[in-house]
Amino acid sequence: MKKHISYLLAGVMAAALLGGCGGSSSGSASSAESGADNAVESTAAETGAETKDAAQAETGDSSAEADDNGENAGEGAADEAEKSGSAAEDVADGESVTVRVGSLKGPTSMGLVYLMEENEAGNAANTYEFSMVTAADELLPQVINKSLDIALVPANVASTLYNKTEGQISVIDINTLGVLYAVSADDSIGSIADLKEHTVYMTGKGTTPDYVFHYLLDANGMSDSDLTLEYKSEAAEVAALLKENPDAVGILPQPFVTVACTQNENLSIRLDLTKEWDALQTDSGSQLVTGVTVVRNEFLDQYPEAVETFLKEHAASTNYVNENLEEGAELVAKTGIIEKAPIAQKAIPYCNITCITGSEMKAALSGYLQVLYDQDPASVGGALPEDGFYYLSSGEASD
Repeated sequence: MKKHISYLLAGVMAAALLGGCGGSSSGSASSAESGADNAVESTAAETGAETKDAAQAETGDSSAEADDNGENAGEGAADEAEKSGSAAEDVADGESVTVRVGSLKGPTSMGLVYLMEENEAGNAANTYEFSMVTAADELLPQVINKSLDIALVPANVASTLYNKTEGQISVIDINTLGVLYAVSADDSIGSIADLKEHTVYMTGKGTTPDYVFHYLLDANGMSDSDLTLEYKSEAAEVAALLKENPDAVGILPQPFVTVACTQNENLSIRLDLTKEWDALQTDSGSQLVTGVTVVRNEFLDQYPEAVETFLKEHAASTNYVNENLEEGAELVAKTGIIEKAPIAQKAIPYCNITCITGSEMKAALSGYLQVLYDQDPASVGGALPEDGFYYLSSGEASD
């Protein structure tokens, strides 16, 4: 059994590296997830978007979650899973259950912070056990070994996990949309076409941020030959180069974008890659996705009401953070996603935290995964997920 799990984890981690999602590949604060969400946006920011550790972004240290491979993590996780057992063992009275939720430090976890606070105060409808890690190689084994019930992961990694486990997980919501931005001191840049003849720096060659950027170039009639594209190992390195070369452009994830602009007043956001994506997908419903929330189907089948309650509380928590920036930023800082609340307050509006469910989730995510698949099938686990990957309410499922 352990041997099977190790092989399974190795496959998932290999695809996670391709996904680079954490945004982090861009290396920002905590796995910005894609880059977004790092080990996976983020692996992470999705799109490359989760940056490794928001606190690290503030100090200029940034490594993508996708860079944290962890191919051997499965063995230790298997041992831990045997100790912790399945969620069923946590049932107290036959009706209540402790829902174990794992996430990556970065934008994909920002929408959870109010729920974490409410749970700590005893005000949540469910009983939760939350854990946050900086790399997907710490998180994914716990899903596979049943020591987590719900996990917030980069979108492409969810697809890979679905394929590698032969459909044992479902995606229940999109928790973060795109977190990638083009940053520069050159105020003449206002469109993808304006990138011609510029030097563009980014991290994560062959990761989801890279795929997203090339998709946008191609859709705008451009290719690598129209600009100079250079890949760097960390987002901090990209930011440093932008300071030296004001005409250059950096493709970075949040919250690293906010940190970089705060440290260099000449820099500002020139392009929002999420808006650029949306302009091309007006009819499909596809959106640029960084992070999603997945559930083990075994847990979903056994405790459907607990999952539905989580979705309601997740949505309420996300709304609270988006609508109460000062208070939400304090909670983001308290949980360590971003070390300083003022930075968090500036970054939250650009992190696109959300809670999209049902048919809208399916349209947004399936279209995004299709783009990744068209560029490299390995980025989504070798195949597009089947319809069973997308959790719909009973009413939607019967339509």
